[in-house]
Amino acid sequence: MDETKREMTKIAREVSKFTARTLKEEGIGTAEFDFIHAVRHNPGITQAKVRELLGLDKGACARRAAALEHKGYLTRRDNPQDARSQLLYATKKADHLKTSKSSVESMYYEWLLKDMSVKDRRLFVQLLEPLYQKSKKESIAGFPHLKAMVEKENLK
Repeated sequence: MDETKREMTKIAREVSKFTARTLKEEGIGTAEFDFIHAVRHNPGITQAKVRELLGLDKGACARRAAALEHKGYLTRRDNPQDARSQLLYATKKADHLKTSKSSVESMYYEWLLKDMSVKDRRLFVQLLEPLYQKSKKESIAGFPHLKAMVEKENLK
């Protein structure tokens, strides 16, 4: 039984809704933001690699890259190792968008915690940090423990 009642997931979903609405006001969708995020963290990435990272088909990836280039979030450069492909880079406009997204998320969390006492906020943050570190470590490892739990559940 899940003691948390998935409350972290529910909060994260509400943050995502708010962030998506705010990004939409800037003319960018969440799928476009994910694309930009992939390029920002992998400067000089090819569309083929973006497709692999995001699970996109070739046509969708090409359309999204073209749209983001048109909006000024990405630039393309010739790939010196392969004349058939181009390398994607984020622009300064994309860097601003990243700052904007993190600012919006921070604003939401500040608003969420503002009515808590200082003592409760400190305790919450103190408890949250090891949970995040455990989650991140599992993600980096490819979710081995969670995959095993899912497989075990599927065998029942």
